[in-house]
Amino acid sequence: MEGNLLKVQPIRNGTVIDHINANMALKIIQILRLSDSGSTVSVLINVPSKKLNKKDMIKIEDRELSKEDSAKLALLSPGAHVNIIRNYTVAEKLPVKIPNTISNVASCPSTNCISNNERGSTSRLELKSEVPLILSCYYCNRRVDENNLVLN
Repeated sequence: MEGNLLKVQPIRNGTVIDHINANMALKIIQILRLSDSGSTVSVLINVPSKKLNKKDMIKIEDRELSKEDSAKLALLSPGAHVNIIRNYTVAEKLPVKIPNTISNVASCPSTNCISNNERGSTSRLELKSEVPLILSCYYCNRRVDENNLVLN
């Protein structure tokens, strides 16, 4: 890298996820199933950052993240930013935020919970704390922290 200049090809349309916590990009690619999407995905890992010291970045061509994808991203890297690119220009800058209610994004860890056993039921977790991350199952009130979080 010459003079801290990143040489990365710009994308015409798609999404750039910036300010990802260092060493989280590969997990995000796996959870969001980006390698199965058919889109070209570029990954930068441990890029120097003034704010974070080191950060990761992901560029996804010809795809914009869904609300569910953004919620998963917020759970994995709460300080990330999503930039929507249209015609080589940043059309939208969206900071990711953990929603107060998370449906069909993560599962309750309790095997006895109705959300894991009832046909047709969906998981629903409610945000109790962002730092540290603590969620609560809407159905059984089981507490879920970042160590036992299972994303769908």
